[in-house]
Amino acid sequence: MNRTGFWTVLLLIVLAVVSSLMFVVDQRKFGVVYQLSEIKRVVDQPGLHFKFLPAPLQTVSYLDKRLLMLESQVTEPSLTAEKQWVVIDWYVRWRIVEPSTYIRNVGRTEAAGAAQLSRVVRSAFQEEVNRRTVRELLSEKRESLMADVKQKLQDSVTGGARPWGIEIADVRITRVDYSKAITESVFTRMKAERTRVANELRATGHAEGERIRADADRQRTVTLANAYKESQQIRAEGDSASNRVYAQAYGRDPQFAQFYRSLEAYRNSLGLSGDLMVLDPSSSEFFKAMRGSGVAP
Repeated sequence: MNRTGFWTVLLLIVLAVVSSLMFVVDQRKFGVVYQLSEIKRVVDQPGLHFKFLPAPLQTVSYLDKRLLMLESQVTEPSLTAEKQWVVIDWYVRWRIVEPSTYIRNVGRTEAAGAAQLSRVVRSAFQEEVNRRTVRELLSEKRESLMADVKQKLQDSVTGGARPWGIEIADVRITRVDYSKAITESVFTRMKAERTRVANELRATGHAEGERIRADADRQRTVTLANAYKESQQIRAEGDSASNRVYAQAYGRDPQFAQFYRSLEAYRNSLGLSGDLMVLDPSSSEFFKAMRGSGVAP
């Protein structure tokens, strides 16, 4: 091997060694340097960093420093203070604040912390739900329940001989519902109650409709009776006035009145098509006006 090849190989070896000593820490992560599975140091500043020994003597792993979300996965029913089984969906926001403590007492991954924290959260919710009624879970008192659960979680992860190195940021309830075993019976009762209310409203509406129709019929009958009464009065007044006028007219000239009435009788009797009358003009009173010599002037 010539000198150029030797130096080239040596340069490549040096670059490989140097690159194995470098690692990059993202601003969203903690960088943890292990030496033979023992924590050597924790890097929390982002950027390019170096370790003293290459792998596998020293290795680097990363932990998320952002807020992490833990949601309920197992829908185990809880018993309330009034002995009702309910199912609660929840979520917890948490973050790793002390990576060394977290790794020693919990695990090397976020999943390890989530698994242990999930058990603690379920236990805390069971304990708090047992002290409250369903009405309290659905009212504004639910805020106090979430605050109490958060405090219990914070005490669990920070107290004791083995702190977790995490911080509980928030605890929230997303849903409160009856367990599946009693949901159907609750829905049946609700349906029966709604049906009863609907039937009552329907019966009340029917009775009100009948009352309105009866009142309308009564008002119609009264209105027609009053109208008929008024029409009869008006007709009677008209007939009276007509008779009075006729009487006055007849009183002035009785012969003309008699002649006029005879003409009216002729027109009403003989002016109809299809009518047939058989009378003796010489003896019938009907043609008396025609037999006379006329009306006196």
